[in-house]
Amino acid sequence: MTPPSRSLAGMRILIVGGGGGGIGSAITRHLASLGARLAIADIDSTRVSDAAAEVAAAGGTAAGFPVDVRDAAQLTQLVAETVAAFGGIDAVVTVVGGQVAFVPSARLHEMRDEDWDTMYEINLRYVARLIRLVLPHFLAQKHGVIVSVGSVTGFMGAPGQGAYGVMKAGLASLARTVGAEYAADGIRMNVVAGGAISTPVANSDAADWIDEIPMGRTGTPDEVAAAVAYLCSSESRYMTGQQIVIDGGVSSRGPFH
Repeated sequence: MTPPSRSLAGMRILIVGGGGGGIGSAITRHLASLGARLAIADIDSTRVSDAAAEVAAAGGTAAGFPVDVRDAAQLTQLVAETVAAFGGIDAVVTVVGGQVAFVPSARLHEMRDEDWDTMYEINLRYVARLIRLVLPHFLAQKHGVIVSVGSVTGFMGAPGQGAYGVMKAGLASLARTVGAEYAADGIRMNVVAGGAISTPVANSDAADWIDEIPMGRTGTPDEVAAAVAYLCSSESRYMTGQQIVIDGGVSSRGPFH
């Protein structure tokens, strides 16, 4: 049975990247199971429709919105349509991001400007835009939660992933800024920083990581989803500007055995 304090019953949550499989889909299913009413945004209209239908089939409430997060006008429309459909927004969860599926790994001096810009647009820029769009709504209702899926790469050096790490570090900085500027307004933001999480995109490299993970396994999307749910819930009401790290101990170990 779900503990009452963890229940998200009736909460209106916008999940950006909630239909794309892996972590996004796990978050969508988990938040819906806790009673949240979901606005699901994804670049692929079929994935959006399928995710919303899956929630509905399980007895939940969801609406799908195709959106390209790189397009400022589409983000503006997304927020407006979500507010119109649900009468407001209580929380925003940003999932869209990554490197492997978008640009090749490269050392800093070998990275192309266009690849750096892509990392910026899909990992950080859209999150900042979305936050600025929802803040007026949150301020008017005197509450609001933002949860971003980040990465341990944001506070650890990762060869070949320099731009990705910079953008994920930016998410943590955004969370600290929201915490400092808006906590008194009932608005908070936190980040879930994942390590090696088993997804369809990441699984091809999983075998290379196992020996570096103290727990001896990769994490699961469901484990990330549980952390996101905690940060959306009232159980975390005294948390803002922070990161929850889910990495099997990677960031806690030293280089020597």
